Amino acid sequence: MGRTHAWCWRSLPFFYDPLGFRCELHGITTARPETAERARETFGIARTYPSAADMAADPAIDILDIASPNNAHLEAILAAHAAGKPVYCDKPLTGSPQEAETIAGTVADPERAGQMVFHNRFFPATLRARQMVEEGRLGEVIGFRGAYLHSGNVSPDKPIAWKDLRQHGAGVLYDLGSHILDLITWVAGDGPAEIIARRRILHPDRPSREDPARRVAQDGDDQTTMLITLRSGAVGTIEASKIATGAQDELRFEIDGTKGALRFSLMDPSVLEHFDAGDPETPCGGLSGFRRIHCIQRYEKPAVFPAARAPIGWLRGHLHCLYSFIAAHHEGRPFEPSLARGIEIERWLARAAEPGR
Repeated sequence: MGRTHAWCWRSLPFFYDPLGFRCELHGITTARPETAERARETFGIARTYPSAADMAADPAIDILDIASPNNAHLEAILAAHAAGKPVYCDKPLTGSPQEAETIAGTVADPERAGQMVFHNRFFPATLRARQMVEEGRLGEVIGFRGAYLHSGNVSPDKPIAWKDLRQHGAGVLYDLGSHILDLITWVAGDGPAEIIARRRILHPDRPSREDPARRVAQDGDDQTTMLITLRSGAVGTIEASKIATGAQDELRFEIDGTKGALRFSLMDPSVLEHFDAGDPETPCGGLSGFRRIHCIQRYEKPAVFPAARAPIGWLRGHLHCLYSFIAAHHEGRPFEPSLARGIEIERWLARAAEPGR
């Protein structure tokens, strides 16, 4: 993920004109000095730091970009906060409800302390979905279905990764579930009143990366399915899975309302589908049916590149998420989605993770 964030910082002036500010990758810290040095050389970063605290204490640093494993987020966020510097923090906020509450109790104004990298909000199609709900085109939201599906953990021979271990703040609920839970509730403009969840680990252990002959116990979930009732009364399901055989990077949602419906798939990110219940069904079907809206790369200015008609990809959502963060910082506006949203999502995830829920 650090590679993705570094690319975004470097790419900003190519995609936005006038940008209004200049950004420089001044330093980097990682878990091991040798990986930090290799990244510094590869990406042309000025220097390395022994820790996030050392980086935050340097007057030459204005912002901390946190792209580390989840269990390292807390230290970096608190160091940045103590130094009065905002953070750009990959999801989830920490992967630990206790650490999220530490941030909630320590950071006085989480709306201005930094932004969460919920980048799936930042495609033109998902931005338009939110707008259409706000415009009342769906009427009252009455139901929804959301899923974020991968297939990487189907094989029992896949080596264990840090995202399979709760000690690092992962498991699919926190890894992929945080994305789809944020996206569905943000588009719908509502939050959960009740969450019922079922979780599963497909294989209880996996080969060690260092020694494939040794098996390591996995305690992070491979699949979580949630039945959620929103505060408005709308009922729907959200699934996060790394054992969806054949899936690639399949984030999708459907939202139903009294006046219409929306559908979106990350595998076809240029398009948002909209159904208008007011369209006539006669004669012979009239104009009824889902309409494909060509959102493609139709961002508002100062986005200028590539052309609005050019097919969009995964990195573009990341780039616009970063642009929204740095533009808000430059203009002195609150961040959105802020660390307050990160805390809120973490509390909902903790409810889903409760035993027996």
